[in-house]
Amino acid sequence: MIVRPRPRGIEYFLVLHGSILPTIWLKLTLTVVTAVLVTLAHGALFHVKVILTPMPFNLMGLALAIFLGFRNSASYERFWEGRKLWGALMVTSRDLARQFESFLHPAGGGEDEAAELAHTRHRMTRAIIAYAHALRHHLRGSDPGPDFDRLLPADWRPALAHAEHRPAAVLQRLGGELRLCIERAWVAPILAQEIDRSFSRLGEVLGGCERIRSTPIPFSYSVLLHRTVYVYCYLLPFGLIDTIGNFTPLVVGIVAYTFFGLDAIGDEIEEPFGTTANDLPLSALSHAVEADLRELSGEGCTPPSPKAVNYCLQ
Repeated sequence: MIVRPRPRGIEYFLVLHGSILPTIWLKLTLTVVTAVLVTLAHGALFHVKVILTPMPFNLMGLALAIFLGFRNSASYERFWEGRKLWGALMVTSRDLARQFESFLHPAGGGEDEAAELAHTRHRMTRAIIAYAHALRHHLRGSDPGPDFDRLLPADWRPALAHAEHRPAAVLQRLGGELRLCIERAWVAPILAQEIDRSFSRLGEVLGGCERIRSTPIPFSYSVLLHRTVYVYCYLLPFGLIDTIGNFTPLVVGIVAYTFFGLDAIGDEIEEPFGTTANDLPLSALSHAVEADLRELSGEGCTPPSPKAVNYCLQ
C-alpha cells in the first residue's frame, strides 16, 4: 500500500512512485508512437486513406468509461472488503486477549495452578498472534515456519508444519486449549461460549478472505475490457487526425493514459492480498495485531513493525 503525503499542484505531474505509469508505460509509448506514425502519414494506411469521424469514438468512449468505472468499483469493493475483514481480525484479537485475562481464573487458587493458567493464557495469546501471521502467509502463499518457530510451543510445531490449512489448524489448537480450560474449571461454560464465538469470528475472517482470493472477477469480462481498450486507443488517431491534425499524439496519449491506467488499477486492486504497491499491507497489519496483543498481555518488548520503503508499506 502506498503511504505518502498527498501531492499538491504541479507535484501531481512529477510523482512516479505510487503512480500507475511504471506499469503502463510500454503500452502507452506504443500507442503514442502509433499516433505519431498516423499523423505523419496523414491518416493513410498502406497508401489508403482511413476515414473515421470522431462520432464512433465518442459513443464507444462513453460506453468504455462506464464499463471501466463499473469494473473498478467491483475491484475496489473486493479491496475494501478485504480491509474490513482484517479490521475485524484486529478487533476480535484484542477482544480475545481481554477475554483470556477476564474470564480465565484458577479453580483452587494454588500457586502452581495459577502459574499453569498464566502459561496457558500466554500460549493462547501467542497462538492468536500466530494465527494472524498464518493467515497472511496463507493468502500470499508464503511459509509461516519462522513465525511459528518464534511464537508457538515446540509440541505444536510438527503437526502445524504438516497441516494443509495452517490457519484452520491454529484455530483447532485454540479450541483444544479452551476445552482444557473448561475441563479444569478455569472458565465458566457460559463464558467459554463467548470465547468460542470469538474463535468463530476469526474463522469467518478466514473464510471471507479465501472467498475473495479464490473468486476473481470473471475472466471473460476482463478480456472484453482489455480488448476494447486496446482497439479504441489504437484506432483513435485515425478518428482525430482530420480534426486536430498535429495535436493527435498529445490527445491520444492523454486518453490512452486514462484508459490504460484505469484498466491496470482495476487489475491490481482486484486481488488485494498480493505484494504489489497498491495491495493491502498484510505484513504491517499482522505485526499490528502482534504489537497490540503483546501489550495487552503485559509483555514488555514487541518486534519492530514493518516500515514503508519508498512510500510502499507491505
